[in-house]
Amino acid sequence: MIRGFQKQDLPQMMEIWNEVVEEAVAFPQKDPLASVEEAELFFGEQTFTGVLLDDGQNILGLYILHPNNVGRCGHIANASYAVKSEARGQRIGEQLVRHSLTQAKVEGFLIMQFNAVVSSNLAAIHLYEKIGFRRLGTIPGGFLMGDGSYSDIIPFYMTL
Repeated sequence: MIRGFQKQDLPQMMEIWNEVVEEAVAFPQKDPLASVEEAELFFGEQTFTGVLLDDGQNILGLYILHPNNVGRCGHIANASYAVKSEARGQRIGEQLVRHSLTQAKVEGFLIMQFNAVVSSNLAAIHLYEKIGFRRLGTIPGGFLMGDGSYSDIIPFYMTL
C-alpha cells in the first residue's frame, strides 16, 4: 500500500532516506536528516510524500514529489525515491515511480523530469526506460560520489 506520509512514519522515513544519502551513490544531498523535526519540515514541504508499507505497517520505501522549477516551468515535476536496503530488488522502486507519476498528474504536473540519474545506477536507468522515460543526454562528471570520484549523470523526462 502506498499512501501519504503521517507524522508517526517519520522515524522509519528518516532511516531509509538517510541510508540512501549516506551511501553517496544516488542522492545529491550530502547531509542526512538530523532530527525528526527536520524530517517533518523536509517531507512536509514537498508537494506530496508517499510511503510504501508492507502488511505489518513497516515502511519499505518512500518518494518525494515537487516542482522541478518555478513559474513558467512549474508544470514540470521532479521526484526522488528511496527503498530500504533490505527490500531492494522486490520491485518497490517500480511501485513508487508508477505511483508518483499518477500522483503528479493529480497534482497538475504535465511532465516528470529527473535531473541527475547517476550513470552507475543501472537498476534505476533500466526501470525508467522500461516505464517510458527518455534520456536527455549525459553530463560528464556531474555527480560527486562518496569516494571522491565523479560519475556521469543522465537527465530523463516523461510527458504525463
